[in-house]
Amino acid sequence: MIRDITLGQYYFADSTIHRMDPRTKIIGTFVYIASLFICKNIYVYAIAFAFLMLCIFLCKVPIKYICRGMKAITYILIITMIFNMFFTRGETVLWRWKALVITLEGIRNAAFMASRLIMLVVGCSIMTFTTMPSNLTDGLESVMHPLKYIKVPVHEIAMMMSIALRFIPILMEETDKIMKAQLARGADFENGSIVKRVKNYIPVLVPLFVASFRRANELTLAMESRCYRGGENRTRMKPLKYHKRDAAAYITMFAYLGIIIFLAIYLSPKDSTDAAALAGSINMQ
Repeated sequence: MIRDITLGQYYFADSTIHRMDPRTKIIGTFVYIASLFICKNIYVYAIAFAFLMLCIFLCKVPIKYICRGMKAITYILIITMIFNMFFTRGETVLWRWKALVITLEGIRNAAFMASRLIMLVVGCSIMTFTTMPSNLTDGLESVMHPLKYIKVPVHEIAMMMSIALRFIPILMEETDKIMKAQLARGADFENGSIVKRVKNYIPVLVPLFVASFRRANELTLAMESRCYRGGENRTRMKPLKYHKRDAAAYITMFAYLGIIIFLAIYLSPKDSTDAAALAGSINMQ
């Protein structure tokens, strides 16, 4: 499971998305996230899924590599579906046992939430797969540049986010090494009760925290030895520049968002009309 976490890792490939400006990918990711929360029916979800498949095809990252990273959210996905199935009330009851009720609306809501979560994680992962940490930091700082006028430390925030993403695979690798060392010493992480298994993870957490603080201290010393003093008057070796492919990407992503918004507005009046008709009949009675 530890080795299956691919979030924050950069995948080397020569693709159109890899060559795009990091600002384009960051803004595109936010646009895609916004579109997922606009989705309310299966047709809009189908368009969002098709757009995601197009991005996966263009970035040339193997689907197996992307799916491998989904194993880390398996339990979150299952819990989300269970809660939506049992706690979403509806009219069409499919199964009932005491206080537990499964409705058709609950299953529909659980399927939509699971689809949204999967597409959300994959969409964000594509940005980290195709963008180097240094470029991601520069892109985040450039996108958040207007916040400087209200005294927000943009460069520091972008640097912290980039370091956090970079540390995810490093810490996962460190956890894997510590777990293998503990297994060689006779530790058992799979058998026994839940309480016993949680206690068995304590010998993993303690050295992991020690290693994390050690790496953080080494990173601090390395940045100070290179006279790092924040983003004020700081120059870049490779300034960010937009190209024609970025303009085409912006046109495509905003056209996609426009279609999503149009369908969300076009398909929603039917529900509101039915609700208004129902309210009118109640008033007549």
